Amino acid sequence: MRKIGTFVATALLAAGAGAANAQDKELTLCWAAWDPANALVELSKDFTAQTGIKMNFEFVPWTNFADRMLNELNSGGKLCDLMIGDSQWIGGGATYGHYVKLNDFFDAEGISMDDFLPATVYAYSTWPKGTPNYYALPAMGDALGWVYRKDWFERPEIREAFKAEYGRDLEVPTTWVELKEIAEFFQGREIDGETRYGAAIYTERGSEGITMGVTAALYPWGFKYVNTPGEYDMEGAVNSPEAVEALEFYKSLYDCCTPPGHSDAYMVANLDAYKSGQVAMQMNWFAFFPGIAKDEVVGGDVSGFFVNPGQNIEASTLGGQGISVVAYSDKQDEALQYIKWFAQPDVQAKWWELGGYAVHVDVAGAPDFPDSTPFAGEFLKAMDGVQDFWQEPIYAELMLAMQKRIHDYVVAGDGTAKEALDKLIEDWTISFEDDGKL
Repeated sequence: MRKIGTFVATALLAAGAGAANAQDKELTLCWAAWDPANALVELSKDFTAQTGIKMNFEFVPWTNFADRMLNELNSGGKLCDLMIGDSQWIGGGATYGHYVKLNDFFDAEGISMDDFLPATVYAYSTWPKGTPNYYALPAMGDALGWVYRKDWFERPEIREAFKAEYGRDLEVPTTWVELKEIAEFFQGREIDGETRYGAAIYTERGSEGITMGVTAALYPWGFKYVNTPGEYDMEGAVNSPEAVEALEFYKSLYDCCTPPGHSDAYMVANLDAYKSGQVAMQMNWFAFFPGIAKDEVVGGDVSGFFVNPGQNIEASTLGGQGISVVAYSDKQDEALQYIKWFAQPDVQAKWWELGGYAVHVDVAGAPDFPDSTPFAGEFLKAMDGVQDFWQEPIYAELMLAMQKRIHDYVVAGDGTAKEALDKLIEDWTISFEDDGKL
C-alpha cells in the first residue's frame, strides 16, 4: 500500500494546446461552508494549475445548506456544475434527474468503485441502494464521533474521585452506559475554579441535528427503519423495545448532563461548548477533528478522540458526501474532468493531508493511516459500522417529521418515547403512501 506521506507527481490532465484552450473555462462547485471546504479550495488549486480551468466555489452554512441547494436542484438552476451533496440526497438526485449517472464515464476512464471504502460507495454513490448505479464519487468520508478532555481524564485527583464513585478507572467509554456515567461525574464539577458539565450532544430542531444525535444512540441499541430490507414495514422496527430504550436513554443524557441552555444545539454550538471549556465531552462529526487537534486552546495533548460507543452492537451515524455532476450544468465535460482528477490516489492522499477525509483504499487502507493523526484509527472503526438515515427522494419530509417527534420528546418532555416513535411511524406511513410506496 502507498504510504500516506509519499506523493508521486500527478500526471497532467491536459497539456499544451488543451490546457491553453481551458484557460477561459471555469467551474462552480457547491458545498457546505466548513473547514473541509477550505481544504478543498486549497487542493483544487492543483486542478486549475494542471488544466487551466478556474474553480469557483459556492459554500453555504450548514443551517441553510439543504434548503439552499435542494431548491437550486429542484428549480433546475445552473449555479452549480459540481455538487457535494449530503448522502441522503442521492435518492432524489438520481430519481429526479438532478445528478448525471456516472457509470459510462467511470468505465471509460477506468475509475473503479472498488478503489473506495465499500460503506462510502454504498452510502454516497448508489441508487437504488447497493446496486451498481453510480451518481456520485465518494468525496468526504465522515461519521459521528466524540472528543474528550484528555487532560482532565488524566489528572490523578479526578481519576481517584471517579474510581471511588464508580469502582472503575476513568477511561474512554466503550458503551453508552459508561459514557453517561462519565458525563454524570463531570456534571457540575469544579475544575480549575470553574463549573464544568458532562457532554454536549445534538438537540437542534430546525434542520437535522437532533436526528443525527439520537441515531448515534439508536443504532448501537439495534434500531432499524424497517423489518424487511426493501420494504416499508416499520411497525416493530422503528418502535421496537430497543429503540424505545435508546430514545429514553438519550433523553436521560440530555436531562442529566448537558450544559445550561443546550436545547437547540448542533455542530457549532457543540464546538463552542467544548472549546470554551464547558464540557468534558462533545459529540461531533469527524470532519471537525483536524481543527480541534490544531486548536490553540484544546489541541495537542489537551483533547482525545473516540469512536461512537457501542451498546448492543457497534454502530455510528454516517456523515459525509459524494461529489456529483449536476445535470443542468452546461459544463459537464469540464465537471467530469474534475471528477477524474479528484479520483486519483495521489490527489486523494493530499486531500487527507489538507484535512479532507479521503476514502480511497490506497489512502485509508495504507498501513500507517491509523497512526497518521490522533483520530484516524477511530475514523476507520466508525466507517466499519456506519448507518444512515432514509435516502429516499422524500428524505427531507421524513427528516422534518423525525426532528419534530424526537425534539418534542427529548427536549420538550412531551409524552413517552414509545408514543414519539409510534407517532413517527404514523407520519412516515402517510409520507410513503403519498409517495406511492405503500
